Amino acid sequence: MRISINANRCEPSPMRKFHPLAVEAEKKGTKIYHLNIGQPDLATPKAYFDAVRSFDSKTLGYAESPGIPLLIHAVQDYYRQLDVELADRDILITTGGSEALLLTCLSILDPYTEVIIPEPYYPNYTTFVHAAGGVIRAMPTSPEEGYRYAFRKRIEKLITKNTRAILITNPGNPTGVVLTHEEMRMIADVAKENDLFLICDEVYREFCYDDKFGVPTMARFRDIDENLVIIDSVSKRFSACGARVGCVVTRNQELQQALLKFCQSRLAVATIDQIAAAALYSVPHSFFVESKAEYKRRRDTVMEKLRQIPGVMMEEPMGAFYLMASLPVDDADKFQRWLLTDFSDHGETVMFAPGAPFYETPGKGINEVRIAYVLKQKDLERAMDLLALGIEAYNNRKK
Repeated sequence: MRISINANRCEPSPMRKFHPLAVEAEKKGTKIYHLNIGQPDLATPKAYFDAVRSFDSKTLGYAESPGIPLLIHAVQDYYRQLDVELADRDILITTGGSEALLLTCLSILDPYTEVIIPEPYYPNYTTFVHAAGGVIRAMPTSPEEGYRYAFRKRIEKLITKNTRAILITNPGNPTGVVLTHEEMRMIADVAKENDLFLICDEVYREFCYDDKFGVPTMARFRDIDENLVIIDSVSKRFSACGARVGCVVTRNQELQQALLKFCQSRLAVATIDQIAAAALYSVPHSFFVESKAEYKRRRDTVMEKLRQIPGVMMEEPMGAFYLMASLPVDDADKFQRWLLTDFSDHGETVMFAPGAPFYETPGKGINEVRIAYVLKQKDLERAMDLLALGIEAYNNRKK
């Protein structure tokens, strides 16, 4: 028997591949500080759980394939506050942002067609593109330029007859890059001029640490209605990753019909989670203000700690809750494995996501890591101290 070519092209998630080693370490009594997964520890708004508790239908039935009206209207109201008007038909509810991305790739890609993505990028993009038979055309960036990628000539240089889409994350995962209005406009123009889809993963929209960026969304550019596809989710915005509720937003109705075919084939998103997710959109604006302030404090803590470690290179992130850092080790993958199997300080160790899988270009990111600063302040400080101790011990182990 044979496994498909598309499945074999995919790689294990760098955020989760070391889970078996972590389980073994924890069995031995080791406490692990998890910087590897973007799992916020902020309290999920009470409105979500209240909605679950108040659900009193006698039968738990299928929801509508495009999503329940209650949630679609909640999403509409949310975007209206961003000065974006959407019709019901412009929104499809999905099982998290991940399904939104997968269904989008399945709907726009044919075998060997290409998607331009700035690297480093969220590694699961590779899985989604490859599952649809597509190819990633990586746009290199550098820490010296702050991982910025919005340069017209660089983007246009990668466009071929096989290009179907440009895929960006704004604010960025894993770099924390936030596009200016002018950069967003330029990318929108390139997509429009070349008749390409522009897929914008905006799940970290609320987390921009400089107020000059506002709350960015490409949806305000009405001249790219046919090109634009927005990926959204309640996971990060409301600290509700376990809800697994997201959406695809596009005014391109031909694409919406293609997406709907896949939505109908998987029947529906979980009914109760949709009802509860709709309640999340009722939280006051102060929730976002407080969340952003907390993540900014955590970012500043991580930056201060990393600056104290000799040989570490990084760029200050301006959004989301991740950063990429180059460590003074030979191989971040080997280093992470060693931290889980051979290192502890007072019975504690740390996990991050090795950087190489965030790149398409072979050989890049070998000694880089993505750090998710999603722990409480005290835990985050301890985790960074463990990273410093681990680097020193790792580099001294053969001396």
